[in-house]
Amino acid sequence: MMKLKHGVLLGVILALLLWGLVVTGAFSFYLKVPEALWEDLMPLPKSGERVSVLIEPGMSARQAAQAFETQGALEGSVSRFIYWMTRFGLDRRIRAGYYQVIRSDPWRLARQLRGMRPALLRVTILPGMDVFSLRDVLSGDENPRLKGDGAQDASSFAPADALSAALLDNENYPEEMRAKLPSDEASRIAFLRPETYLVVERTPQELVRVASSAWWERWGASADILPPAYVQKNAVIASMVEREVLHDVECQTVAGVIQNRLEKKMPLQIDATVVYAWKLRGRRLTRVLNRDLEIDSPYNTYRVSGLPPHPICVPGAAAWDAAFRPEVNDYLYYVAGKNGYHYFAKTYSEHLRNVKKARER
Repeated sequence: MMKLKHGVLLGVILALLLWGLVVTGAFSFYLKVPEALWEDLMPLPKSGERVSVLIEPGMSARQAAQAFETQGALEGSVSRFIYWMTRFGLDRRIRAGYYQVIRSDPWRLARQLRGMRPALLRVTILPGMDVFSLRDVLSGDENPRLKGDGAQDASSFAPADALSAALLDNENYPEEMRAKLPSDEASRIAFLRPETYLVVERTPQELVRVASSAWWERWGASADILPPAYVQKNAVIASMVEREVLHDVECQTVAGVIQNRLEKKMPLQIDATVVYAWKLRGRRLTRVLNRDLEIDSPYNTYRVSGLPPHPICVPGAAAWDAAFRPEVNDYLYYVAGKNGYHYFAKTYSEHLRNVKKARER
């Protein structure tokens, strides 16, 4: 009788050990099996309700898991999803961006995210954009249309009033930059560095944050040593250089001419400011004629001496560099030739000869 009991007990122990080995082996196999093999054994669904989920910068793993649930991608328990995220190491690897997934249970959703890269939205600020063209870029459909490469051209953003609010909100700029900023929207667009940005959210706030940070990273050292009024002055000069110059190699020379005319209290007589003055009135000029110079506007640098009140566009890198470091020269005039390069002159009589030369060539 005792031998029988010992035999039963031994059998139970062996069965438990065997079961433990099976479970341990299965669990080890599950954790170590290549993803490709799982696809063969238990393929993920290829069809179903597709959902785009935004994971914002700074989200914890728990907040990210909650975002998948609240945005409609998770069928089941958030805690169970967090469990599988942890098992797959997603709690340490989840990044900000848009994830396009098929609505699934926690295990299948976590499997979808293994190796998935978040999509970002692409938006480009071009040198020479003014407040009007910037609004055009940032207006329209707010729903992201994700492309296969995980990027998107920004054809539209939030309404104009949201852009104004974003530009005027100091919290959207680097803290050390805020003391140098002008207070008005028209001037602040100059402090957005022209570039193509990959942003997490399609909002004016996100654009202002990344573009102003990029500006400060590039020109902060130059701006930091100047009083705010001089930084604002350079913004206006850079914007005029941007609009006047076709070839970057001439930016510093043109900036030097502007500086010379300001010192001599001569009207700047810059066509680009007249174009902008008319644009503010709702008229777009492709060529400035003599009759266009009569417009009564503080931006008409033919009639008003000194700088315009605000920048007329977003300056590019060469224009900003030129504004901070203008060429030291004696030129007071310039005229563009047919190839876009300018003829520079120190006297008005020489300038008239250059005008004739520019028209002939």
